[in-house]
Amino acid sequence: MKIEPQRLKAFLLDAELLDAKSLEAAEKKAEKSGEDLAEVLIKEGKITEDDFARLAAYILGIPFVDLEHEKISDEALRMIPEPIARTHNIVAYKKSGNNLEVAMLDPENLETIDFIKKTSNLKILPRLTTKSSIKHVLSQYRRSLEAEFGDIIKKEARDVLVTTPVEEGKGEVGTEDLKKVAEDLPIVRIVDTLLRHAIVERASDIHIEPQEKEVVVRYRVDGILREAMLLPKQVAPGIIARIKVLSNLKLDEHRLPQDGRFKIETPEEKISFRVSILPVGEGEKAALRLLVENSKSFTLETLGFFGESLERLHRAIKKPVGMVLATGPTGSGKTTTLYTVLDILNVPEVNISTIEDPIEYRMPRVNQTQVKPEIGFSFATGLRSLVRQDPDIIMVGEIRDNETASLAINAALTGHLVLSTLHTNSAAGALPRLLDMKVEPFLIASTVTAIVGQRLVRRLCKSRKPFKLSKNELKELSREVDLERILKFLKEYKLIKADEDWSSINFYKPEPTSECPDGYQERIGIHEVLAMTESVKQLIMANATSDDIEKRAKEEGMMTMLEDGIAKAVQGITTIEEVLRVTRE
Repeated sequence: MKIEPQRLKAFLLDAELLDAKSLEAAEKKAEKSGEDLAEVLIKEGKITEDDFARLAAYILGIPFVDLEHEKISDEALRMIPEPIARTHNIVAYKKSGNNLEVAMLDPENLETIDFIKKTSNLKILPRLTTKSSIKHVLSQYRRSLEAEFGDIIKKEARDVLVTTPVEEGKGEVGTEDLKKVAEDLPIVRIVDTLLRHAIVERASDIHIEPQEKEVVVRYRVDGILREAMLLPKQVAPGIIARIKVLSNLKLDEHRLPQDGRFKIETPEEKISFRVSILPVGEGEKAALRLLVENSKSFTLETLGFFGESLERLHRAIKKPVGMVLATGPTGSGKTTTLYTVLDILNVPEVNISTIEDPIEYRMPRVNQTQVKPEIGFSFATGLRSLVRQDPDIIMVGEIRDNETASLAINAALTGHLVLSTLHTNSAAGALPRLLDMKVEPFLIASTVTAIVGQRLVRRLCKSRKPFKLSKNELKELSREVDLERILKFLKEYKLIKADEDWSSINFYKPEPTSECPDGYQERIGIHEVLAMTESVKQLIMANATSDDIEKRAKEEGMMTMLEDGIAKAVQGITTIEEVLRVTRE
């Protein structure tokens, strides 16, 4: 939406929103940068987006509407499909008779207005609004979809009870019967709805678990597993059969676990589902991992690295040889960290090869290989072949055994940069783990350059409540961590003022809103980066324990995961409860 600069200037002066001197300075900046005058004024905080939207509505003669606190009816909301609403920043908020009132950021977008007019067969009345109003209304699509999905599931489940040949007491169901069930329209709709609902909820995993009398569907959202819905027991064989068909798995195999994969595309993104089917007492359980293939690229900073930890990791990955390890439990973001490092290193001058199980994200110009244990193609055999492919950088999905560890170490010794993951609880714990895998101490000391330990914590939404820890709470916390040491880090990184102490430092609590139902949204990493210094090498050579190695690393300035988490809690990124939840072993 563009307004002539002279016209905007005249109105701003008339409304006394700005003085002539400020306007003149903003005009010169706009001329120099090639931006609109309005963009410069908003960026510099001279005028708010809300004030500008109201002013623009007045200048253009279009009614202004504020929807920030409005609950839109489902009937009005569904007049514009969510992908169109999100892409074009336009929402329907009121339908009366043959008229549909729509709020938008750019009332000159006549193409979208015309499209909505044709699809709805109504007279469109455009209104101007703010970005925050659009965001508030878009968040209501989720609640509307949840209600819609719940109704569909209940209706289709009732139909299945009538049409499905799978009933108790009839013994094993044949392959042909299962094929029919998997293609049964109600079953297809239930599975399709479960998948769409999981995408809307931003779930990372779906668990479909048959119980004695029902089927429990649970979603993992931001690391927390929640019950999504209950379905009648009779639909279980059909749902599992449908997932097997999508994943190209054996329909008649009920005794052995099976793994598969399939993809679906939405208007916004391409999602890959990694499927695991496991026999349980009440039938078969399905666990589906959702992987967004065309997700935005991360940077180490957006993953949560900062300060000395970030510098240490950058120094390690810039070396042409050596090994960088990411450690932590399953689901702690290790692979995402390694992919982010690969993205940084992925330039035309280097050859990057990976051996993974599974390939989670596709990367351009990277040769990615999937292990296949069923035909004897393991990490070890794949790594042997990779070394002969003239790579500069190798990523090994996981070091699981002695053979893979030995080959990875040898690859690092023979002039390659090797990235890999290990399942240990801390960065220091990776070194004794490698010793357990029969890797010689001198080889570890000469090849490993940095080890990252990490966990994921939930991010707080913008609406959050500040509070201060009481003396008792500080005393309790001091039993787990050295508060004076953290205070030193906070001052060093200028996260607090030099004269502040724990009695004046704010922490934050979640404050649920309609956009953010539990006060949290998405996750961020808390990290520790152990650099391989001379003193740490000497400890490894002396077969020191992980506690001794961690103690030495801390003396040399390493910030532990717990300390990094508390620093993020002070910044209002997460809560102290989240940090303690993921770091307590």
